[in-house]
Amino acid sequence: MSAVSQSGQFEVPALSRDPEQLPPELPRGAEIPDDLDPFADGILMKHQSDWLADKSKLKIAEKGRRTGITFAEALDDTIIAATARSAGGDNVFYIGDTKDKGREFINYVAHFAKVVAKELVEVEEFVFKDERDDGTSRDISAFRVSFASGFRVEALSSNPANIRGLQGIVVIDEAAYHRDVREVIDAVNALLIWEGKVRIISTHNGLLSPFNELIRESKSGKSPFKVHHIPLQTAIDNGLYKRVCAIKGKVWSQEAQDEWEALIRGSYGTRTSKMKQELDAIPADAEGAVLTRVQIERIADKSVPIVRWQLNDDFKDYSKDMREAAARDFCREKLEAILSSLDPRRSHVFGEDFARSGDRTAIMIYEIGRDLVRRLKLIVELGNVPFEQQRDVMFFIGDRLPRLRGGALDATGNGAYLAEVCAQRWGPKIVEVKLSVLWYQENAGAYIEAITDQTVTLAAD
Repeated sequence: MSAVSQSGQFEVPALSRDPEQLPPELPRGAEIPDDLDPFADGILMKHQSDWLADKSKLKIAEKGRRTGITFAEALDDTIIAATARSAGGDNVFYIGDTKDKGREFINYVAHFAKVVAKELVEVEEFVFKDERDDGTSRDISAFRVSFASGFRVEALSSNPANIRGLQGIVVIDEAAYHRDVREVIDAVNALLIWEGKVRIISTHNGLLSPFNELIRESKSGKSPFKVHHIPLQTAIDNGLYKRVCAIKGKVWSQEAQDEWEALIRGSYGTRTSKMKQELDAIPADAEGAVLTRVQIERIADKSVPIVRWQLNDDFKDYSKDMREAAARDFCREKLEAILSSLDPRRSHVFGEDFARSGDRTAIMIYEIGRDLVRRLKLIVELGNVPFEQQRDVMFFIGDRLPRLRGGALDATGNGAYLAEVCAQRWGPKIVEVKLSVLWYQENAGAYIEAITDQTVTLAAD
């Protein structure tokens, strides 16, 4: 099998992933078997091949520990450095947070050079002269592999001050743990002027770290980085433990896998936030809240009306006609005048969080201003209101919203009924939200940025 296309550029072939034929867990760079072919069936897990397939100029791996992204990145970088300039070849600069990380990475590259590029290369240790802006310099220990293409892969053991002078592809590993990581990220963006690329790989280091800030900006569309979220569970689902069993000579079983994962998670003891950060790629909040009270109060609007309907337990025993009449009266007396006052020229949207007894259902109505600020116009809270009457209230509100652009409803558990009937009434503009950790990870960033930028308002309540 050849990894070279007719154009002379190396390609990653399609991979089959038969769970019964998965190889052992991939070892560290210095321990790679001589006969390990990264293109062999099943070597790469799905999240690794997804990372390789993403050709974005700017991309981030938000990952759990030892999920194999550095291994995949080394393969990609070997292919790029071994490719001729006419086919897209380039230099690669790897910046790890420790010297050992650099050595591991460059050993991966040296192996892939032999297996993929069919080149026998040597790992050269040299001194990288780092020129500072003030005219001084320092020596950085580095490793290098050079290819017949004329390009090279260099692994630097420390953050270079003159990173803006590098040209090619820059890989920043464990970026959240680098000194002045924001300065490093800002510096590598200059590479884009000459068609360079930036890859940022890291576990989290706190909710308020520059790394997590960059992820929030990227997920909200304020930064062009493409984000790959790769928690330990994803790696397990893609066959990580099967590799562990193979290398340890064990027989895989679901029970053994569950015990293995429980042992790993249990080793963190009561440090739940640390465990979620290290394994689940969820930043710990030890550094403080992601939103300050000042930020929240800055967008609070005291004029927003809040209408509450709280019922007693015996309401559900009323006749159907009585329940429907009570809902109509509430809507006409408490909501109709407010809804009639909404600006007919502006688009409106709503969000709904469902509750039946213990808490209250909350319905929030927003107007999208000409300046694109989403201004809260009404909150309706329903306490202990039966399902059908919640539907009646929701229909009354939605039917009267000028230029209804869309709505999002909590479809988790009992909320699925209300979300479903609203989608049936108003069509595909309605989003039925299945609340989960993944959903919050995908959507919270944009919400936080909107509050920070003051492009959304809240009620002063």
